[in-house]
Amino acid sequence: MWPTSKNRTADTRRDRPSRALRTGVGGALLIALLSSLTACSSGGSDTADPGESASRPAKDGVRQPTADAAFDYQLGGAYDPPAKTRAVSRDRSAKPAPGLYSICYVNAFQAQPGKKAARWWEREHPDLILRDDDGDPVIDEDWNEPLLDISTAKKRTALAEIVGKWIDGCAESGFDAVEPDNLDSYERSEELLTADDAAAFARLLAQRAHRSGLAIAQKNTTDLVDEHRRIGFDFAVTEECARYKECPDFAEAYDGKVFDIEYGTKDFDAACRTWGKDLSITLRDRDVLPAGEKGYVHKHC
Repeated sequence: MWPTSKNRTADTRRDRPSRALRTGVGGALLIALLSSLTACSSGGSDTADPGESASRPAKDGVRQPTADAAFDYQLGGAYDPPAKTRAVSRDRSAKPAPGLYSICYVNAFQAQPGKKAARWWEREHPDLILRDDDGDPVIDEDWNEPLLDISTAKKRTALAEIVGKWIDGCAESGFDAVEPDNLDSYERSEELLTADDAAAFARLLAQRAHRSGLAIAQKNTTDLVDEHRRIGFDFAVTEECARYKECPDFAEAYDGKVFDIEYGTKDFDAACRTWGKDLSITLRDRDVLPAGEKGYVHKHC
């Protein structure tokens, strides 16, 4: 059994400690196993308009998203998207949103937090965990996630087979696209990994996604935005591109096919003023809570 994603929002930016860990939502969710990203409209849990998908006609069997489509980010727990929502991102352990453009979240560059996931990797693939000079796993301290070792072509190929099965599972479940997280894990690797390693591994994932009929998103990391065509990314899912002044880079690279999540009202308002007609901009609470829970926030331009 492959380890599944934990309820969390990927953070690959500079201000990582300020992003709250996504917790399980509702008694039906297992904290260590299920997750999905939340983004609904500010009114609550109205049902989405049936058939109002945000996809372009399929090209080579891959459905591409359209630009400026209202987006719902549901890592905190899957629920009926609100009216006018046209695209939804959920964890690979969840089901896609019927009738909408559905993006499948996969933690691709790091292992999941917790002892269960660590034991699985140590038992099944100990050589694919990145280790320091003492032989200890290199850990992303903010999320307590061991980094995967993408430092050689052989290890990248082996990891692509493991993560590739998860990507195939997204396709089999009916998702339209995949969002592989922690592209920038090399920045937390104690200089054991490079941006070239990340790009090379991402290319393998893009090839696998396209073979499975899925589009693939670049998740954050403007350092690699100029590589997006060579890697094979089709669109972008970004966190706080307005706050970090990165929206222009992503907008130009992806012709507006950018789903951006802002966690601050001022950043969201600024993004809407500048990019609201071109990009999909969503305001979320930092815990990406499901609709109906105290503290839940969602707006889109």
